[in-house]
Formats: sequence, C-alpha cells, structure tokens
Amino acid sequence: MGRIQKLPVSVVNRIAAGEVVERPASVVKELLENALDAGPTRIDVTLEQGGIALVRIVDDGGGIEAEDLPLAVAPHATSKLRVAEDLERIGTLGFRGEALASIGEVSRLVIRSRPRSGTGATLVVDGGRIGDVAPDGCALGTTIEVQQLFGNVPARRAFLRAPQTEWTHACEAFVRTALAHPGVAFSLAHNGRHVHDLPATESWRTRITDLYGGQLGARLLEVEAEDEEISVSGFVGHPEDDVASTRWQHLFVAGRPFRDRSILHAAQEAYRGLLLSGRQPVVFLRFTMPPEMVDVNVHPAKMEVRFREPARIYRLVLSALRSRFLTADMTSRLRPPSPVAAADLPADMQPASPGWLPSGTFPAPPPPVIGRMPSLFTAASPAADTVPAWERPTPAPATPHMDELAVQMHDRYIVVESTDGIEVIDQHALHERVLYERLKAGVAAEGLEVQTLLVPEKIDLAPQELELVGEHADTLRRAGMRIEAFGGSTVIVTSKPVLAGSVPAAAIVREVLDRLAATSAAGGDEAMLVDEVLHGLACRAAIKAGDRLSQEEVDALVRDRRAVRESHHCPHGRPTSLTLSRQELDRQFRRT
Repeated sequence: MGRIQKLPVSVVNRIAAGEVVERPASVVKELLENALDAGPTRIDVTLEQGGIALVRIVDDGGGIEAEDLPLAVAPHATSKLRVAEDLERIGTLGFRGEALASIGEVSRLVIRSRPRSGTGATLVVDGGRIGDVAPDGCALGTTIEVQQLFGNVPARRAFLRAPQTEWTHACEAFVRTALAHPGVAFSLAHNGRHVHDLPATESWRTRITDLYGGQLGARLLEVEAEDEEISVSGFVGHPEDDVASTRWQHLFVAGRPFRDRSILHAAQEAYRGLLLSGRQPVVFLRFTMPPEMVDVNVHPAKMEVRFREPARIYRLVLSALRSRFLTADMTSRLRPPSPVAAADLPADMQPASPGWLPSGTFPAPPPPVIGRMPSLFTAASPAADTVPAWERPTPAPATPHMDELAVQMHDRYIVVESTDGIEVIDQHALHERVLYERLKAGVAAEGLEVQTLLVPEKIDLAPQELELVGEHADTLRRAGMRIEAFGGSTVIVTSKPVLAGSVPAAAIVREVLDRLAATSAAGGDEAMLVDEVLHGLACRAAIKAGDRLSQEEVDALVRDRRAVRESHHCPHGRPTSLTLSRQELDRQFRRT
C-alpha cells in the first residue's frame, strides 16, 4: 500500500474547522453570513456562556428545502457558486460551503428550516455524525443551534478563554455584521439578558447611533468621495473624540466587514497633526466597487480582502478625510484658547479653589480623603497633596538651580537648560507619566483620593459599554470611578479621582471603557485591568499638546519628574524628552 492516502471526510472537516472555527465569535460570524444570504428582514441571536454552551441564530429568510439539509452540512456544498468564473464576481457573504460542515464536526449542530413553499424539517449533526432528516412544524425561515462548541475536541476546548472574554469577541462579531446591514433588524441576548434590539433603518448613522450611543452618533462627520467606479462613504470622528484602540474602526465592502492595514494607515495619515501619537480615530467607512475589483477569496475566515488597485483606494480615503477636515475647519477647534488670568475675570467668576472652572461646570466640594497617599513629589507641601500640580499655583524657587530654568515652546514642548546641555521635554508625555505614577501609588496604598461630584455627570453608553461597567464595577471603583445605573442606556458618574482635575467624566469613562474592552478581550487579569484604567485616566487628564502653561506650571512639571520612576518614557513607551549635549551643540556650531 502506498504512503500517500486520501484523508477521511471527518479529518478533512476537522482540519477545515481549525481554519474556520477559532472560537464562538467565528461561529456567530459564519452563521450570520449564511442567514443574511437567505434574504431575511430580521435576525435574532442568542448566546449562553459567551457562545461556548450555545449559539442560536434565527432568521426569517428563504429557508432550506428538506432534501437539501444533508447537503447543507456536507463539505464544499453550496448554492452560491456553479463555475470557477463565479469566484470573480461573488455577490454573497458565504460561498465556500465549509462553515456548517466544519461547525458540525466540533459541536452538536441542530438545523430547523422551513422554506416559503414547503414544509419544515430538522437535521442534527453531532460531532460529525449526520442524523436523519425529520419533519418539523417550525416557523418560516431557519433556526440554527450550535451546542457545546468543541465539546468533542477537548484539546481545542482547552484553548478557549473565559466565557466573558469569549462573549466580548462574539459581541464584536455581531456588531460588525449589524453595522454592515442596517436594512435588517437584529437582536442579541446573552445568558437570558437582552443586549441589543436594532430596528431596520435606511440611515447608517442611525444604526451606528443605536450601537454606540447618541453622543457619538450626533458628533460624527460625514465623508464621501468617488473615483470613477470606486466610491467611499461613511462617518469619522472629530480628532478630540480619539480613542485608545482600533476597536472603533470599521471597514466594509459589499456588505462584508474586513480589515486592511493600508486603508487604516490612510485614515491615520489624514489625522496627522490632529492626534497625539498612539491615539486612534473613530472610522466607519463603506466601499462600493465592481465585484471583479476585489478578491474576497483570500482567507477561510474572510476577514481579509485583496483589492486590484490598493494605491488608488488609499488615495481616495486620504482625500475624502482631509477634504472633510478642511470643510469642518478642524484647526480652529483643536487649538485651545489662551488661558484667562483670574484677575481678568468678573467678580462673580473669581475662583474659590484651586483654580477657576470653565463655564458650565460647578466647583466640587472639598474632596473626601479616603486614606492618605504619601506625596511622590518633594516640591509639593503635604497640604497640597490633594491637588494636582497643574491645578495649583506653585511659586518658582527664589534662586533656581541651573537645571530648573525652563521655557515652554510652541505650546507643546518644554526646553530645559542644564549643566550638560539642553533637554526638550514633551509636556503631554511627561505629565501623563507623572499622573500615572501618582495614580498607581494611590491604588497600591489603597489611599487614592477621590472627589465626589456635586452634580453627577450623566453619560449615554452603548449596550456593550454598559456590560463593561457592570462587569468591572469593582475595578473602576478601585481606580476612583464610581458609576451608577440611571435608567435605560444612561449612567451617572458620582465620583472620580482628584488627579483627574476638571476633565469631564464622560471623556474619562469612554477612554477607560475602551481600554477595559481591549484588555478583557485579551484575557487580562485584575491587575492588568486596573492598570489599563489608570493608563486611561492619566492619558485623558494629562495636559495636551497645544495647552499653554504658566511659568509656575512649567517649573512644577520639570521639578516633579525627579520623583517619578522611569520618567524618560510615558506609560505608552514614548520618550518624554530628548537631550542635546554641549558637545553636540558645539559640534553643530563648529566650535570643535
């Protein structure tokens, strides 16, 4: 007998399952695509234990004939392709005929379906074993249940993360699909709790608002551009609405969500000069082009596509976003107004402490001290520990040392003269490191100082953000954020860390939740989650490039870095300063 043999069908399916079915989110994605290809008006998704125990998807589409059910779970059997040339003009989401066969190999798969002109039937596939087709008085459309994913493959089951982590990924798969098809109504439930109920709509902004909340939806900027047969349209966020991760960046072509580094780089390039390094813009873009100009048959998971003219699409995205920013006059909004001296304010706006507050805010009462945090900064007196250096006037030393002479340049850098040369400091990066270290020390000592808000701030959150607030309430509380349910999708923030200063709670909460979502999805432990919250707090509360500082604030920032560990890098790893030695300066001026 020869050494080369044809693999059994079950082995072929098991190999295919390794490519197609990575986790419950993969099942959700594949089944949603099949449901959408059936032309439904509504799709309902139910998950249990993050999809590990159950994934149920119900659609009211065209259904499957009883005699076709065995073929539907056979490998490489499909109704969407007939000849090889069809691969060049694919107009459906599914087409390989691998999904149901692969899923049935690693779970218990139950299909109930009734076409519009026929009777209902049921088929069960248990670990690759296909049962008999049985009559079923089910409703019009198709219901597919996937029970105990990888239950018959213990090695694969062991690689699944905690149910909450798998739920995060499955919810993201649902959101991407629902974003791509606003004309279809969707619902999502998890462990008996209702999460999403999205009505069908002709407005993409409405679908985005339903998923991400009205505060973001109302602020999005519409973009649109075309280059002959290729067009791009969608919405992007204001630069000040930047986020920490790429989770808020969505690309679609022919109703298919996909990832593309080149296009995302074009979007990032369009924001160049408007965002801090490491920050990400909010992007929702849809592309329209002839089917032959995009190849969706690149990877079994179908999250990657290949364009015939990628450089052309790159230029189109870059032009669309930059043109929109010029129309919106971004630059006038990004540069903050020059600070107003307290002496120039009317009597009724004179500050109480520690500094004047912008219009529309209320001075908070003296913050209750929860324990005590030992000061990290020798320049601060014990009585001033509860107030950040940048919110309290710190008198410059009467006789400054050589290395304390500093001046702000271009409202973003601080140039310091030292005995060895000159040092250029990034004010945001250094302040972020200072705040992060103070926050971390406060949490470690269980003495982080918290201020109770006189007027709690209301925030409208997306359903998945509400999930995060409930799941990580203790983590947020340890970091000084107290968030309570207010009704519907609204929460109220009743306290925040003193070190957050006058930064609006809404900005802090969204930053923190974005980081929590990414860390939770990666399976981070409690310590990592707390650390991400502190990173988010420090990032939002730190002074920004473009903020004008008084000389006292400049001096305080330069002094405070001495007490900070690893002050040469911000929490993201960016350098906080660059040094030019006297020898280098002499060489540049040809003095040596």
